[in-house]
Amino acid sequence: MEQKRETLLEIHGLSVSFRMYDHGLEQTDLQVISDLYLTVYPGEIVAVAGSSGSGKSLLASAVLGLLPDNATVCGHLYYRGQELTPGRQKQLRGTQIALVPQSVTYLDPLMKVGAQADGHRRPLPTARRKGFFKRLGLPDQTEQLYPFQLSGGMARRVLVSTALLTGAGLVIADEPTPGMSLEQALEALRMFREMADQKKAVILITHDIDLAFEFADRVAVFYAGTTVETAPAWDFKQGPGRLRHPYSQALWRALPQNGFEPVEGFQPYAGDLPEGCLFSPRCPRKTEQCIRAVPPVRQIRGGEVRCFYGA
Repeated sequence: MEQKRETLLEIHGLSVSFRMYDHGLEQTDLQVISDLYLTVYPGEIVAVAGSSGSGKSLLASAVLGLLPDNATVCGHLYYRGQELTPGRQKQLRGTQIALVPQSVTYLDPLMKVGAQADGHRRPLPTARRKGFFKRLGLPDQTEQLYPFQLSGGMARRVLVSTALLTGAGLVIADEPTPGMSLEQALEALRMFREMADQKKAVILITHDIDLAFEFADRVAVFYAGTTVETAPAWDFKQGPGRLRHPYSQALWRALPQNGFEPVEGFQPYAGDLPEGCLFSPRCPRKTEQCIRAVPPVRQIRGGEVRCFYGA
């Protein structure tokens, strides 16, 4: 009998909506994530790809419990088999689950970056932090600087170092490489790879799909606030014939080295989502079934796809 694989993070049916004020004082709920699923195993990097507004950064906030008060979260999130309640999220945040935020404004403007990276841990991880700074090309004097004295790329390298210093079992890296040189970005991803090889895991949220393919084990494709496909990274290297969802195939063809071929139409706005399959208004293979019903998640060829006709 095949033994069930241990999971680190499981997300089932995650939906996130925000209570908004419409015309006048009328309130409305704006759903931005719908029935999203994702599983992360120890020892892997899962890249999360998709266009802007597809829900990638909101996923990070939902897992860490960093959504604003007007957010409503439905569904189930589990870390090491236990449900991520708000109390447990607070307990694990920054210790077992660490974030490399997309915005460099997360750095405290009143503290020198060396002290920020070391944090309140005892003993202070100063020697390890210096090693991380050096690997990422940060000069020795960086630790004595304040955030306003850093370039954007330097600040991102500090944030990567800070997350790795936590020793967390899961790091969620939200667009960690913009502003870095190619070699610096590669070194940051090598550090994530080393972390995953120690039976930890990384969720790599990125627009730089080419770099993700080289370091990730699997790629999850988001569209309009849901997961449409999760597949081995190798499938994305092989081409659209290996991919299961029409949007994943279109995403591959839109890459510059693959013809830079755009897909017609636009990703729907969160307040005006179509019925049925969210990609159906843009899908060349849609049928009446796609327009009327939401497709289930199916397992096909070692991956998962939300499509009636994915193969």
